[in-house]
Amino acid sequence: MHPQTAKVRYLLLAATLAAAATPALPVPCLAATLTGAATAPGAVSDHQGGAPDARVAALMQTLQATRVPLTASISPDGNYVAWTTTNRLDYELHLTGIAPEGTAQDGAWDRILSPDTLTDVTNLRPGRCGARSPAWSPDGRQLAFLSDCHLGPNGWSQRAQPQLFVWRLQDNAIQQVTDVTGAIEAPAWSPDGRSVGFLLTEHRTGAANAQAPVERWSGVIGEDSSALQRVAITVLANPKARLVTPPGLHVYEFDWSPDSQSIAYIAADPPGDSNWWTARLYRQQVAAAREASQASPADQPTLLLDPTLSSAGSLRGLQLATPRWSPGGDSIALIGGLMSDQGVTGGDLYLVLAGGGAPRNLAPGRRSSVVQVWWQSPGTVGIAELTGGAYHLSALDAATGAELPAGSTRQTLAASIQGDDRSLAVSVAARQPQHVAFIRSTFAEPPEVWAGEIGGMHELSHLNDGLPPVASHFESVQWQSEGHTVQGWLLYPAGWSPQDAAAAKRYPLVVSVHGGPASAAVPHWPSLGQNAIPLAALGYFVLLPNPRGSFGQGEAFTQANRRDFGHGDLRDILAGVDSIVASQPVDPGRIGLTGWSYGGFLTMFAVTQTHRFRAAVAGAGISDWKSYAGENSIDGWMIPYFGATVYDDPEIYARSSAIDAIKQATTPTLVLVGERDGECPAPQSFEFWHGLRAVGVKSQLVVYPDEGHSFTVPSHRQDALQRTVDWFATQMP
Repeated sequence: MHPQTAKVRYLLLAATLAAAATPALPVPCLAATLTGAATAPGAVSDHQGGAPDARVAALMQTLQATRVPLTASISPDGNYVAWTTTNRLDYELHLTGIAPEGTAQDGAWDRILSPDTLTDVTNLRPGRCGARSPAWSPDGRQLAFLSDCHLGPNGWSQRAQPQLFVWRLQDNAIQQVTDVTGAIEAPAWSPDGRSVGFLLTEHRTGAANAQAPVERWSGVIGEDSSALQRVAITVLANPKARLVTPPGLHVYEFDWSPDSQSIAYIAADPPGDSNWWTARLYRQQVAAAREASQASPADQPTLLLDPTLSSAGSLRGLQLATPRWSPGGDSIALIGGLMSDQGVTGGDLYLVLAGGGAPRNLAPGRRSSVVQVWWQSPGTVGIAELTGGAYHLSALDAATGAELPAGSTRQTLAASIQGDDRSLAVSVAARQPQHVAFIRSTFAEPPEVWAGEIGGMHELSHLNDGLPPVASHFESVQWQSEGHTVQGWLLYPAGWSPQDAAAAKRYPLVVSVHGGPASAAVPHWPSLGQNAIPLAALGYFVLLPNPRGSFGQGEAFTQANRRDFGHGDLRDILAGVDSIVASQPVDPGRIGLTGWSYGGFLTMFAVTQTHRFRAAVAGAGISDWKSYAGENSIDGWMIPYFGATVYDDPEIYARSSAIDAIKQATTPTLVLVGERDGECPAPQSFEFWHGLRAVGVKSQLVVYPDEGHSFTVPSHRQDALQRTVDWFATQMP
């Protein structure tokens, strides 16, 4: 981060930004190779048995050096941004002033904020404990956040249980406002500024997260509801957290009514990991619970929308996300659509009356996927939407759904806009809705905090200055497939020249299929781990397609792969390969395929359907949908896609199962998976690897101990990327 020289005054939110590294636990790699002659734990072979490639070493160094900001929250007046990142030990909370030069705030400044370093108002160092999840009060004079700081008889120390703290601008003081036991997430102020609500999972060290390692199976299975997440409220005048939502509902998201008397929330019956796909929208009064020791009978929830019922209209059978109460309190905006993963949001924009009634699609047929929603005024809904592989910030008329005039209202971002699972990807200033903050990156630009007025946003942090681009040349591409216009991103290889085609120089191509399937490939900086983006720096073309089933072209396109996994979407991808081979200097004999999660499934399935690919790497895939239905921990997502259970319609599951066509496979395939993956369990990878070996296809299976669906151990992530690089280098040199 570049040091700032502006004046620092503690009554003006003085703060500093600090360096941070990718969050992960420093545990030694214990990866086990389970085929042929096993290598030593964590060992990685050199390219083709020779000396290590210097380009790979440089690439690994770049990705390891990347420092990742995680959350950005802009103050209501648009003058300050609170954001988090990590150091080597814990989260760090940064406060940054973005007021322009010449104003009373006298320019930009920044500092790290932590309860144990508060007295040092020019603090440039991390504290001894962590802080994260910042949330501004409605008046912008207080900041709530979570911290694991504990003040004991011997001073400040770190503890395992985070609590909610509030920092006050007036006197630069911090107050601890909760004393709870359990996982605490997503603090949100009541509009009157008297209370803070949050999600609490009692007696847990971490919130329910299907991508984390599943608990090892033991005892009585399927009857443990201890991971119930509920809304709790603490009143600042008399801090004592009180659970307000009923014990029979697992709450995923909530929002305050403008009068601070009620909340709207999306919830389902437990277990929460598995039932998000049938979650419902509720409204509940919480005024009595804010003052009393427990909720009163009058504070029981009212069901506003149940997508499993015919009264849901076009939302029937779909998923709900991001409820946002209108400024007048008469309606609730939310996103509804076919979504395969909690937290990966996309769909149409709906309005539901706060008193109940049928939902109204505000912009039916819009050729985009709305990923976030907020209210800019009583009659204007702001949205972030994905269309054509890029994000757009837009505003719609709440009565007609018409898009408001272009200009300062609309901004196109050919970049990622990211946030953690519990925060907004785009933070909007409540009193200045044209001012926003978010984390931005592209294939060529590492992640940084950006903020400012729409149309004039600028980079606020400089955590990664000097890092070389992973892919310096990339573009959006389109092709036709069975009546669909399919979009994707093409990364050009390092060293590519427009004269290569004339010189008959040919490059290998690797196709990388995103997870989901309801997701999309967008320009973003790659993380250290199994992915194809770094291959561009090693001399490959890389194609990231958004086939049918993806976000970005409207709800009909997202739903186009229902009951058709691996068929229409694979044909879309093969048409994209044909288009790239016809237009670029690609060697048709050196085309590879890779993907993780749904992309891992499609990789497994594709090599049983076509011999087009010379090599493949399947990460956390699914090879047999019939057995998968009985193995995974989130089976609720399958019904919206397959239309029936595996017991009622086994044929539709078998139709998309790679294992049923394993004898047609000839492509050498590397298979990677986490030992405790609950979303795509390791037995699915075992089945596929075993089937390939049985029919004489070269394969290698690597199981990473104690990892879930998303790897956290740095050495495991590096190992997975190195093995991916090596596999393509040796199988299609």
